[in-house]
Amino acid sequence: MSVPTTARGTLRTALWLAEIGLPVLPLRQGKLPVGNCPACTNSACGDRPHMKAAGPCQCPAPCHAWGAATTDPAVLTSPAWSRAWRQAVAVAYHPGGAQLTVVDLDNRDAMAWAREHLARTKVVATTRGEHWIYRGAMQSANGVRPGVDVKSLMQYTRWYGPGTGPITVLPDIVRTLVVREESTRPPRGEVDSSSPTRATWDRSVATGCRHTDAFIRTGLTRGLARIAACHEEGAGSTAYGVARFLAKQHTACPGPCGLEVLGHQVVDAAVAVGVPQEYAERAVTRGFNAVAVRAS
Repeated sequence: MSVPTTARGTLRTALWLAEIGLPVLPLRQGKLPVGNCPACTNSACGDRPHMKAAGPCQCPAPCHAWGAATTDPAVLTSPAWSRAWRQAVAVAYHPGGAQLTVVDLDNRDAMAWAREHLARTKVVATTRGEHWIYRGAMQSANGVRPGVDVKSLMQYTRWYGPGTGPITVLPDIVRTLVVREESTRPPRGEVDSSSPTRATWDRSVATGCRHTDAFIRTGLTRGLARIAACHEEGAGSTAYGVARFLAKQHTACPGPCGLEVLGHQVVDAAVAVGVPQEYAERAVTRGFNAVAVRAS
């Protein structure tokens, strides 16, 4: 396999991590996995057997992000992975595949919270904060608190180095941070509750917004469409992401920007596809709180 000099160190790191039991995969620019091959695009292959949508895919290429992570050196050095290593700028690993959980702390406030509330464990410095690594796997979730993500099963995380301190057992407080949307979903065709009639966003509630109406409506429409597409699962976490995205758009506005009204519409979209009202409201609130917004 011909790998450029700049990528050889990345492959060497991946082989070392695989040797100590971490399933690894290459990351291209932007901390993203390599794209799926044509046969696996849009899950045309049916996905891999160990993924949530378990299927028959046996693609030899590093398709499906964390689903392709492996500890097999023969796979990592195979011709099917050579193109991926030529693109690689970093290595990621699948924590859940090694029975680990990473608490990803993105800012100083999140790190301060962890030091006050979490059991000490191995700590790895990242570009924005820290990774606290625990022994034990669990469900993954983004935005469990402002600036805090939990990465374990069905997730990948970037390798930043060995860190310091011994790895300790995953504490219960980390498990309780993750609300299992699936455990409270109502039967198909029903919703947990129906929201009262909401006011829709317009300029009357956004007198301090710097953006055009078209800009706001385009972002909101796209976000609501993403939530509506989550028919089976993931609508709650998508609502969090949409709220965070909307909040980021207004960090430079003097306000008010009518974010509360936008938030109501995001909640309603999540409830419409079966997310419990309380969970949807909490996800949207966390999304807004994850961004320092003055333009409420």
